Amino acid sequence: MNRLITWLEREAGQDLTEYALLAGFISIVSVVTIRAIGPLVNAMWELIQTTIASV
Repeated sequence: MNRLITWLEREAGQDLTEYALLAGFISIVSVVTIRAIGPLVNAMWELIQTTIASV
């Protein structure tokens, strides 16, 4: 019984799990941000192309 309690109290993989969750969260936020900003950047790029072509 003591071995089971000792095994459950160990925190050996806790740091790795926290880093994995943090990396997953950062990835999700990055994808959402890029999808939100993408159309704005595309519109700006098309404006620049049109302006350069008319010069």
